Amino acid sequence: MKLKQLEGLLGTLQQFSHPKIELEQYPTGPHIASRLLYTAENTYGDISGKIVADFGCGCGTLGLASALLDAEQVIGIDIDPQSLEVASENAVDLELEMDFMQCDINNLRWRDHLVHTVVMNPPFGTRRKGSDIEFLAKALKVASCAVYSLHKTTTRDFIKKIAVRDFNARTAEVLCELRYDVPQLYKFHKKKEVDIAVDLWRFVPNANQAL
Repeated sequence: MKLKQLEGLLGTLQQFSHPKIELEQYPTGPHIASRLLYTAENTYGDISGKIVADFGCGCGTLGLASALLDAEQVIGIDIDPQSLEVASENAVDLELEMDFMQCDINNLRWRDHLVHTVVMNPPFGTRRKGSDIEFLAKALKVASCAVYSLHKTTTRDFIKKIAVRDFNARTAEVLCELRYDVPQLYKFHKKKEVDIAVDLWRFVPNANQAL
């Protein structure tokens, strides 16, 4: 599938109708989502034929993009039941198969290296400090091939250090810097839209070491 086609299909998805600020719910736009998954598949071969988990899947954008790129199985995990309902409707609309699980990432009791690839746009940790790191720790524990994740560019040095030092990542690489369009979703937003610089990371877990 071509990049433009992937972006176009993702642009048809329903998004949050009543986003929850405490969960830092912001939609993953089709531009960023398509490039994340297209790179994961066409540069590294981490999607097609693989078992993929979408952590904090929200409305299912990254997971459904994985399904469009021929993942063997896609599992979307989110704590919010309303988001999972929207994601399920999106899967039906695109005639795609995607499994869903309502669960707090911290309570996920999967064995190590259960899935091949984890894709995620985790909370940035602005509402609850450290939530982004919790997602990364769990992802590196359950993935056997790679973890793709978006993090604020301002946290780049910290993310690299903690991934390698504390979570035993074999490699931690910024693939590119992107502009994340944050729409005016909440009352405290003063501007119609704000651009935030984010890094697209690829982490390779160290499959030979327990965390």
